[in-house]
Amino acid sequence: MAQQVSLQAATRSATGKGAARALRRAGKVPGVIYGHGREPEALAVDTTALNKMLVGVSAATAIVDVTVDGRAPVKALIREIQRDPVRPIEILHLDLYEVHADETITLSVPVRLIGVPDGVRNHGGVLDHSLRELEIEVLPADIPEHIDLDVSGLGIGKSLFVRDIKLPKGEILTDPDVPVCSVVAPRTEEAAPGAPEAAAATAEPELIRKPKAEAEGEEGE
Repeated sequence: MAQQVSLQAATRSATGKGAARALRRAGKVPGVIYGHGREPEALAVDTTALNKMLVGVSAATAIVDVTVDGRAPVKALIREIQRDPVRPIEILHLDLYEVHADETITLSVPVRLIGVPDGVRNHGGVLDHSLRELEIEVLPADIPEHIDLDVSGLGIGKSLFVRDIKLPKGEILTDPDVPVCSVVAPRTEEAAPGAPEAAAATAEPELIRKPKAEAEGEEGE
């Protein structure tokens, strides 16, 4: 189930880079809420409250109850958090997308691998986690925080694919033939000149962690 959090916001009339900088100096984050046929509405959010809300939640899948100017809260997804490229802790802009309980939405959800593959545990193989997110279509109440995939039975030279993932509710949109992870034979190192012919084996199997795709763009205002 998706995590539920809440956030207070205020409307703002001034937009543009100068207004956004002034807001941030005043301890606010400029933002916008849009979607569901509504006109985009420019917002200002307290920086401290926003950072506190983001602690311990998956921003990509959390449902946010957004209260604007004291009106009745609406449910929204965080579509984008823009951060300063030099000081990533500083949030430059927040995009919120309003959702309704009875309408499906499309979003990406993290894939979490569970267990240690047989090929890694018993044969010194290397686990390559090549697909880290799945695109799914689901009702807001059924958004999973992450999708688990058991890899404990995976041997060397074997792979698990999107088609091997079971989603309790909703539909997986990612191509079913895309590999999620594989176990490959351990890499061998060339012996240094003058060293014995047999290279020393690594003490533990290596887990390949491919860099995640950049999720946050540059400031939009």
